Amino acid sequence: MRAISTAAAAAGGMLRARVRSAARVRGGGEGAGRWTTPGHEEQPKGYLFNRPPPPAGESRKWEDWELPCYVTSFLTVVILGVGLNAKPDLTIETWAHEKALERLKQKELAAASGGDAE
Repeated sequence: MRAISTAAAAAGGMLRARVRSAARVRGGGEGAGRWTTPGHEEQPKGYLFNRPPPPAGESRKWEDWELPCYVTSFLTVVILGVGLNAKPDLTIETWAHEKALERLKQKELAAASGGDAE
């Protein structure tokens, strides 16, 4: 039991050492890191996709590709929604249920016709 706890403590110590060294590499330590080397900014500046917002009271002008893209996306969702809801149920459970109902109906017919003959 003592050997297991010693091994667990040693493994925990190695893991802590690795985590500390990884934190130092990711910017937690001294020196330049991957994102703080010369040429990289501390915080982003500017606008998303380098596009300034339109003046107050104006709306953004759509690009040429936007309307066809939005229409195609909408139609795709509609077609998939209708098509996937209308597809036939071809699962084995449904097939087995239908076969069981057919057999029950045949047994009932056989019992009804056999009961009349007696």
